Amino acid sequence: MRLFICIAFFVLICACSNSESDSIPQQSPSVEIFEDSLSGMFLVKATGAVAVLGTDSKEARVNEQPAMQVNFDYDFSIGKHEVTCVEFDALMKSATGLVLNCDNDSLPATNVTYYDAVLFANERSKAEGFDTAYTYSNAGFDSDKHCINLEGLIFHPEVKAFRIPTEAEWVLVAGRNWNVDSSWTAQNSEYKLHAVCTKGLLDGICDMAGNAMEWVNDWLGSFRDTTLTNYVGAPDGGALGQRIVKGGSFRNMAETINLYSRGDTYMVTSSTRADYVGFRMAVGTIPDAVWMGADGSANSSRVIPIADLSMIHSLVGTYKAKIAFRNDLSGNIAYVDYSSGVVSVIEIKDTIDGYHPEISPDGKRIAFCTGLEGVSGNSSLYVRDLNAEGSNIVKLDVENAAIPRWRVLENGDTVIVYVTSAGNNKDESAFLSASTWQVKFSNGKFGKPEKLFDGAYHGGVSDDNTLAVTGARLLRARVAAEGSTLMNNARDTVWYKDEGDAEQACNVSLAKDGSKRTVFLDFGGKTGQKFAGKNYSTHERLLIADSTGILLLSVAAPSGFSFDHSEWVGGAENKIVATLVSPSGSHQKIVVVDLSDSSVSELVSGDEIWHPSFWVNAPFVDSDDDMLNLDSAGLYFENHPENIVQSSSVELAMKLQMFWSEYSEWECILLGSSMLLDAVIDTAMTSYKALNMAVTLADIHLFNYLLKNYIFPYADNVKAVVLELSPGLFYRSEVAYLDFIRKYSPGLAYDEHHLNSENKDIIAALSLEYSYPRDLFTQNYIENTFLMPSVSWGDTYVALDVSALPVDNPVTQANFEILDELRDEMDKRNIKLVLAITPRNPAYAETDAYGVFGPSRDAAREIIDMLVEKGYVVFDENKDGKHDYTPEMAYNNTHLSYLGADQFTARLDSLLRTLK
Repeated sequence: MRLFICIAFFVLICACSNSESDSIPQQSPSVEIFEDSLSGMFLVKATGAVAVLGTDSKEARVNEQPAMQVNFDYDFSIGKHEVTCVEFDALMKSATGLVLNCDNDSLPATNVTYYDAVLFANERSKAEGFDTAYTYSNAGFDSDKHCINLEGLIFHPEVKAFRIPTEAEWVLVAGRNWNVDSSWTAQNSEYKLHAVCTKGLLDGICDMAGNAMEWVNDWLGSFRDTTLTNYVGAPDGGALGQRIVKGGSFRNMAETINLYSRGDTYMVTSSTRADYVGFRMAVGTIPDAVWMGADGSANSSRVIPIADLSMIHSLVGTYKAKIAFRNDLSGNIAYVDYSSGVVSVIEIKDTIDGYHPEISPDGKRIAFCTGLEGVSGNSSLYVRDLNAEGSNIVKLDVENAAIPRWRVLENGDTVIVYVTSAGNNKDESAFLSASTWQVKFSNGKFGKPEKLFDGAYHGGVSDDNTLAVTGARLLRARVAAEGSTLMNNARDTVWYKDEGDAEQACNVSLAKDGSKRTVFLDFGGKTGQKFAGKNYSTHERLLIADSTGILLLSVAAPSGFSFDHSEWVGGAENKIVATLVSPSGSHQKIVVVDLSDSSVSELVSGDEIWHPSFWVNAPFVDSDDDMLNLDSAGLYFENHPENIVQSSSVELAMKLQMFWSEYSEWECILLGSSMLLDAVIDTAMTSYKALNMAVTLADIHLFNYLLKNYIFPYADNVKAVVLELSPGLFYRSEVAYLDFIRKYSPGLAYDEHHLNSENKDIIAALSLEYSYPRDLFTQNYIENTFLMPSVSWGDTYVALDVSALPVDNPVTQANFEILDELRDEMDKRNIKLVLAITPRNPAYAETDAYGVFGPSRDAAREIIDMLVEKGYVVFDENKDGKHDYTPEMAYNNTHLSYLGADQFTARLDSLLRTLK
């Protein structure tokens, strides 16, 4: 039974294509390949060459479209064959203790993670006297000594070293003489690995197709109809952290192995391993390497998220955290939203040069200015939504406003404190000629600015209005007299002095936890050195002072680095966020410093990243007599490499968001798999206010779960329910699908124990806070829809022996009982029930199968007839293949295009009107 489910999953997620009918993109014919002086390597004279990645075939996966041209202006070397077992064990036994269980030393080294391959590359580099192409901060291993995590992993294309080939390099070499028929495939392999170079030799290079599928170096990113030079993939792993494997294996039928294919049956991440996936080596620097992000912009630099979600949670106790910063190379504000479950850097493209960003108290907006601390001159202040578009941007209409800092006043108003000048404060008269202001911000608009006091105190103002601090060049403080405030009775003073002489200080920030502590950096001052008990240079230590300016703590920067841009973390205790500066002066990393133990944890890496703002939300809020866990409530999808239904999971999370957005208003709910999802345009329905909650792979068990846990208890206005009737899905057990959905959805698990009529509105509101990027989908949806493009029905395909699926199957009979129970419940609630059948390829009428995943046409007809006889309303648009859905109305064998969806929706809507 489980084998059938796996086959069905593959068929539903991935459109089938035939490599014989797909034209191979034209690769550069001018490439010369020679045997290299490095053992087992061949030199590829790639300068001036062209490779074509991806395809324009609409039947390919969405991440394999469109075709994209890659130009080379460098040469590289590539392995003659995949790394063999004997080669792997020779280096890795002593390095990590990992020894592969191979039947033959000449077999490809398989069942290795991407991380295992990276560590092997580094070990070979060291053995050959090279530097290493990969750096990382920490390695994690499983009980079998396979590497399952390399924390802080960074690939350095500028380093000449052994590495995994890029996808472009791999395709350039493989595409020169692509011939799957001369490779080890399912047709001739006896479903086992074979020794390297026993088939598929071309230009001296073996096994690019078949035998072992191969890791390539790139993160899995999107293609564009463009031309790039020296392309090395996506800058990070995006929402799912997916990697690329190429070439097919001994398990694949030859007709399913394509040069453009980039994945396996299920999602591939860096920790994935399989007995048919290996790797080969490459050597060579990649000058001016280019990464292309999800937005289609190509960059020769990148900003890399280092900390994963578990690290964030261990640091601040919650996933509800965001970090924003300036990418100094682009001048744009960038951010990582950990609360979305996606560890990916998003840059807000803009023409405004943004400095000193600060995230709002609710985490939804960001304020920034156009001036720089320590530099005189004009500065404007802006606020915008913290999203990829940076939407709803507004400008404060004043002559000068710099270094914004958010505050929440005792009356609940949210305000922004700013200064009229961020220039050098060494001259007291110049400093006091500037002033500190605040302005209310509400409903996306600024209020009327009000002056607080003279002096540009941009380091922060305490909640009780008794202390303000600032820096650049001196550490100045404004201290209220006892019983007074900064606005009516205060004195301006200078802290951090040596025998009365003020010392230089900058990057001043006042704590946001009410402790009135100040963090700052100095220039290796005498006062700081005396306190630390050792000599140090500029910005090499964080200094923490109490509310009177007395030093409390000093924390050293990691060896070889200095600090810059120090700021308190909002919402977390004893945490400082700062940048690390290399000896060359580049701001390479953003880190969190834990003052409780002086530990330094890396969050983000880049070429020039400035001015971090780290926001953390409290992990719990009171909800009457219960505690509502903000890390679970409303979060209906969580990334996990073992979840084989990731795309379905995130679709469901989006659908539940839509459900909660108007849960008391919906009149008709539709539940089904991707076939109904693609077939119904709910916004076009007029019979009822309808919500299409169908998701890829869904079956009767998910329908039952959603109806009993969400729709029946909380959607009081529902008058009709449409369930997809797909005979093949009645052969599915609960453990085959629903268990995966529940296991990797914290929100569902939380709701099962906590959701009730008292807190439903809170959970509904929390669910709307999450965003799920659409690049998680495996379906080729038309942008911003769940509809498919127009392709054709294509050739029929049957994934299994349909004769093995009788109607009297016990699982099937149990599923019929679930359906009957649901109908009884709907009858009690006076809810109309319709069972809908979407069209299949009419050519199935010439086969024994009802569709791609069965059952037989006779069994399907028996199921449908039985339900009709039991009084169910069946809306059958398949009609045993005798329907009027034309090829342009189809996307593939089982899914309608948007044109077919128009027709299907109109007819279903008409039926529902007759039932009212």
